[in-house]
Amino acid sequence: MVEIERKFLVRSKAYRSLAISNQRIFQGFLNTHPERTVRVRLLKEKGYLTIKGKSNLTGTTRYEWEQEISVDDAHKLMEICEPDIIDKTRYVVPFGGHVFEVDVFQGDNKGLIVAEVELNEEKESFLKPDWLGMEVTGDLKYYNSNLSKTPFKMWSS
Repeated sequence: MVEIERKFLVRSKAYRSLAISNQRIFQGFLNTHPERTVRVRLLKEKGYLTIKGKSNLTGTTRYEWEQEISVDDAHKLMEICEPDIIDKTRYVVPFGGHVFEVDVFQGDNKGLIVAEVELNEEKESFLKPDWLGMEVTGDLKYYNSNLSKTPFKMWSS
């Protein structure tokens, strides 16, 4: 499967009043090689194993394979992940015919809020809500696999 998405910083909490759900997510990485990442994700009642390929030049498109696994397996795999585990709350926000996923990070990435919108085509247009900030699509430091190695709290201003 191919994933096409654009990523933005979030400049206000206005998205919260539009959110239709939110969920705490823990994710770790078994492999953070630049050509591919292997992620374990743990939600309250579900586990997932995901493999992502390298992004294209614009950073919008990459291969993604995901399979649901048992919560027990996800817990066991988390124990052998590279340090550190990503802790975030995801808000699902429909807007203008698209769905934005807003991730509010905790732990060493506290203070970082990022929104992603999945698209059907790279050049697909979409409405941008007022709370959306600067686009960071393709900026590798905002990839969760890199946030696990160099968290937001370590970035210089």
